[in-house]
Amino acid sequence: MYSDSIRRQALAVLSKASSVSEASRLTGINRATLREWRDHPSPRRLECPRCEDGLLDPAAYAALLGFYLGDGHIARMARHYALRVSCDVAYSRIINDVEALMLAVHPGRPVFKVKAPGCVVVNSNWMHWPCLFPQHGPGRKHERPISLEDWQRSIVEAYPAAFLRGLFHSDGSRFENSVRRVVTGDWKRYDYPRWQFTNHSADIRELCCWALDLAGVPWRQSNRFVISVSTRAGVARLDQLIGMKG
Repeated sequence: MYSDSIRRQALAVLSKASSVSEASRLTGINRATLREWRDHPSPRRLECPRCEDGLLDPAAYAALLGFYLGDGHIARMARHYALRVSCDVAYSRIINDVEALMLAVHPGRPVFKVKAPGCVVVNSNWMHWPCLFPQHGPGRKHERPISLEDWQRSIVEAYPAAFLRGLFHSDGSRFENSVRRVVTGDWKRYDYPRWQFTNHSADIRELCCWALDLAGVPWRQSNRFVISVSTRAGVARLDQLIGMKG
C-alpha cells in the first residue's frame, strides 16, 4: 500500500511524462496503479497524518495530548490500538470536547462513548495512535518516564492554552478556597477561586508547570502531587485560556 505522499509524487511525475509507461519507469510503480490514481484523483484518507504530512489540527492535538496525559491511555487490541479518555460523567461539555478533539485529530472514523461507573470513556480505534502519542508504554504513566518529543514540544509551545485545557479539564479542579483572618479584632472569612492540577507523575507535573510558564500563568507547588494557581490574576488568566469545567 502506497502512502499519500508517494501517490502525489507519482502523479506529479505522470503529469509531466509523455506516457504512463514512462512514468512507470521513472517511479517504479506499475502502470495499472498509475492509471487508477490518474482516473480517480481523490485518495482514500491517509492512515497516519503524523507519519506522512503532519497533523491536520495541531491545536486539537495539543488539547488531546493534555487529556491523554491526564486521564487517557492507549490499549493494544487485536487489529488496532484504542485511545481511551475517562471523563467524569458530571462534565458533559468535557465529554463532548474530547469527542470533538479525537474527530479533529483522526477525522472520518467513529468515536465511541462507553458508560462506566461514575464516568464516560471516550474511545477511538486506530493503528497509529502510538505514532501520535509515543509516551504510550507498559505500566502506569507515573511509574515510567514521560517526556515529549521535539515535534510535540513545538506544538505545545505554539498552543499552550489548548494543552493546559486538556490537563486541567482532566486532572484539574477549580474551587472556592476559604480562609479566616482576624481583621480589627474580628474573625472574617474570605473566599477566593483556585485552580489545582493533581498528578502522581513528576514528569507530567513538570510539563504542566512549563506550559503555565509559556502561557504567563503564575503557579506554585502546594504539595508533592499538586500544582496550584491561586493568585487573582493567575486564576483569571487561566479561566480565560481554558474555560470552566462543565
